[in-house]
Amino acid sequence: MRSPAVAAAPARATAVSRVLLAAFLLAVAVDLVSLLAGAELGHRIAKPLLMPLLAAHAVTRGAPRLLTAALLLGWGGDVFLLSDADWAFLVGMGSFAAGHVCYLALFAGRRTSVPLGIGYAAALTGTVALLWPDLPAELRVPVAGYSLLLTAMAYRASSLGLAAGAGGALFLLSDTLIATGVADWPQLPAPEFWVMLTYIAAQYLLTAGVLKAEYGERRTTV
Repeated sequence: MRSPAVAAAPARATAVSRVLLAAFLLAVAVDLVSLLAGAELGHRIAKPLLMPLLAAHAVTRGAPRLLTAALLLGWGGDVFLLSDADWAFLVGMGSFAAGHVCYLALFAGRRTSVPLGIGYAAALTGTVALLWPDLPAELRVPVAGYSLLLTAMAYRASSLGLAAGAGGALFLLSDTLIATGVADWPQLPAPEFWVMLTYIAAQYLLTAGVLKAEYGERRTTV
């Protein structure tokens, strides 16, 4: 028979998890509303809070270390991309790339659809070919290499189910929107809003997909 203290521990963890998720959603709302309203200060305050709060929430849910690392590397990318400097863009892209490697390691050994892989490969080839002439010369190779890694992550994410697969696809869409801005293509109204909306949804869905897979595996082994 478990002691009252041991029995109460899961309840405390659940309460903390809910508080952290609520804080994450509040930061999301502040960030997105700030972008729509043109309130740059609100965006600069809220954006660096997003991934640490999501990572902390995931940790209270028993997240694997690779998921926590991926989210915190995303935070690093978020912070560096607040700057408009070319070096900050490259460092931020490198931080995100390291996060994608963490995701790929999480998805290792799982089966994925071959036709879906062909579709992603075609999308990658077409997008890079279209963007290439309009990208700054010094960013062409880094962007192409990053796009390959991101596309691989998006494709492999589908191995964890619909939520993670949708998260991978939205991550690809979000970064494609950034790339079109770098290439100086015509943009949607409030372009940063759409970048952040798809990015936040991507990270949340990837987190939910990984946690669901972890919980499912635990149920089968207990």
